[in-house]
This record gives sequence, C-alpha cells and structure tokens, in this order.
Amino acid sequence: MGRAMWILLGASVLITAPSGVVLAHDPVFGIGPHVLFKNGLELAIETGREKTGPEQESELALEIVYGITGDWAVGLELPYAVKDEGAESSRGLSDLQLFTKYRFWREDSFGLQVSAAVILAVNLQNGDEKEDPPLGNGATDFIAGLTYGYESLKWYRWASVRYLAPGENNSGLRLGDKWLVDFVGGWRPADPEYLKPDTVWLLELNGEITDRAELNGNSLVNSGGTEWFISPGIFWSKRNFAIKAGVQIPVASDLNGTQGKSDYRLKASFEWHL
Repeated sequence: MGRAMWILLGASVLITAPSGVVLAHDPVFGIGPHVLFKNGLELAIETGREKTGPEQESELALEIVYGITGDWAVGLELPYAVKDEGAESSRGLSDLQLFTKYRFWREDSFGLQVSAAVILAVNLQNGDEKEDPPLGNGATDFIAGLTYGYESLKWYRWASVRYLAPGENNSGLRLGDKWLVDFVGGWRPADPEYLKPDTVWLLELNGEITDRAELNGNSLVNSGGTEWFISPGIFWSKRNFAIKAGVQIPVASDLNGTQGKSDYRLKASFEWHL
C-alpha cells in the first residue's frame, strides 16, 4: 500500500474511529457538532481575556465533558474570573455552566464527516454579583443552539446559531436577550498522518446581536446593539491531546447609546480526551 493510501486511511480513522484519538475539531469561539465517543471523558483547561475600553476581564476555567452515547454528551464549566474596571477590581468564582450537546445527524464517507447537533446550556447564579465589579449577573441564564459541521481531509467549515435568554436578578436587572452567530472555515496545510501531530488553521466570523437590558421593566438606553468580529485561530492535536487558540478582532459595531466598544478578546484551551 502506497504512502498516499496510508495517509488517507489514517485521516479516515482520525475522523471516524471510536477510540481515544481526538476524533474531530471544533472552532475556538463558535460551536461545532463534535461529541465524544460513548463513555469518553474530556478534561480541558480554558483561559481567556477581553478588553473593552478601561474594562478588562481574565478567566480561567475547568471544563469536564462526558459521552453518554456516541451522539450525546453532557458537561460542566467552572470559571474563575478577574475583573478590572478602572480603580475597581474583583476576583473569584464566576457563573458555573451546565451544558449538553446531541448530534442528531451524521454522514460519513472516506475522509469526510458531515454532521449537525443541538446544544442546550444553563448558566447558574453562583457568581458573586455583589462584588464591584460583579463576578456574575445574579440570575440564571438559558442557552439553546444549532450547529453544522463539514470536516474533510483538507477543508473544514462550520456554522452555528445560539440564543441566550438571561434571567432577572434580585435587583430587578435583566440583561438583553442575545443571538450569537458564527461562520467558520478551516484549512489543513499538510496531509494528515496517523499518530503524528495535526494542525488546522481557522478563520471565524462571529456576530453578537443583543437586545437592550431592563431594570425593573424599564429599558436601559445605554445597552444592547450589534458587534462583529474576525477571529483567526489554530487547532493543533496529537492523538488524544489538543490545543486551540484564537483572537477576536472587532470589525463592525452598532451599539445603543454610550457604550465602550470591544478592543479584543483572546481565548486558548488545552484538551485531553480519555
């Protein structure tokens, strides 16, 4: 069997085999349909940083995901945040997130997988909203989404949409409903070889469309609006270990009233599949 055939066979195994190998890729900022194999366990450490004018926030999170079946996974994310707003600073646990993803459609062919999944998540109100600045919004938020992915030997593409419905906290504040829209392309510059490191370069277009917040039923003028980001990134993997990282660069914004525009957002994660 020639070298090219071994490459194709190895790539096919990477995409479809039910083992501890990193089976598929997901975007950095968007959401993909990838789920774990049955009884699989994923441990990840995620770090992020964002800046909006004088406001800065850094976050370190532990994520644990379990594969109930080959198409259904559940998980939790426990974040620790550091926030700075001028002279004010706070740090501590932020809102814990519980989530689940179900892949309802999948088609495999040699070296190609096309699939789609639904996502449900809830952000619990365990962060301390009494800190200044607050570490959580003091309410329970719900998220629902739909994602599609096309993954071949050379090219990747994903599309996803998520809807976030915030709750109301004890002070009567309810943040605006938000739509998150993502379009992502990926390119593998070198032919994959089984058991060797694999690199995929990513380029994302991420949009956030947010309604105005409300305080005791009254709309807040300086809240809500639309922002779009271009986000280059990388996904590097070797067997059951993966690193992905990217930066969000704002390219367009239409915010209501007087609000600071996003300067940048950074994100990186280190994943281990068991």
